[in-house]
Amino acid sequence: MRSYKLLVTLGLVAAAVVGCGDLSVPGGEHVRDDDTAERARRVAAAWEGSETARAWYQGYYLLGDAVQLPDGAFHNDADKRAYAAQNFDLRTPLPDAPKKPGRIRWTDGEALSFPLISARAAYDKLDRGENSGPALTVTGARLGSMTVLTSRGKATVPAWLFTVKGYDTPLKRVAVTPPKPLRSPIGAVQHETDELVPLDGLDTIARDGRTLTVRAKHGACDDGPAVDVLEAEGSVVFSASIRGTSDGPCTSQSLVKKVTVKLRRPLGERILLDAFTGGPVPYEGPYSASPNSR
Repeated sequence: MRSYKLLVTLGLVAAAVVGCGDLSVPGGEHVRDDDTAERARRVAAAWEGSETARAWYQGYYLLGDAVQLPDGAFHNDADKRAYAAQNFDLRTPLPDAPKKPGRIRWTDGEALSFPLISARAAYDKLDRGENSGPALTVTGARLGSMTVLTSRGKATVPAWLFTVKGYDTPLKRVAVTPPKPLRSPIGAVQHETDELVPLDGLDTIARDGRTLTVRAKHGACDDGPAVDVLEAEGSVVFSASIRGTSDGPCTSQSLVKKVTVKLRRPLGERILLDAFTGGPVPYEGPYSASPNSR
């Protein structure tokens, strides 16, 4: 196991969030509107050198898709619609899970063992459609591997490789049983206001390591979401808010918009945290959340 480096220098760079209303957190802590930036700093400080951060750096937490599509997907609109609707047609027996655990291997040579799920369990995470539209036909399945982005960088993980009719390469789905979610060292804010709301999740991390896209919630009668960033030595904390709300009548509709942010330096192995929840920003893949969820 690689050594865990205690991160003691915060080096905080923050954009303040201001507004109206009150926020309350467990344990009697009271957060005023003009202290929401301070909330982000407290989240960053709580994670620095914590046992939870140690578990993050030494464990396996997915930060990318649990599914990788075949090369050239999709050939036509019907296949694209089938995948979006989660419609699959199984035409082959599916293997059981191996009795031996699978090995996750990182580029630095470190490795961890995790139980594997069966091909049927992996397939059921793909095939959730319940309509009579077009479907992707699965004609075979075997155990292989795929490369994913994790909390410790890129790793090669066991994966079920599903043969899809019409495609030369398989559709891959992670075969590793996810670990239990981490328990944050700081409690979540109890109530949402326009000045601080939980993020919907992480969408993408660009190759430059500095350009990140997150999904932020807002309503039908506002100017959309805003996301402020605080960069610490061992973490990046996002504070999501809603701009331009009004007191007039409005439909109770929840919308999600992608917001792109630019970091001052590459993310590296820093943890992405949500100021509202106090925990890692969830990554939502096509069909399931990654283990680093709320």
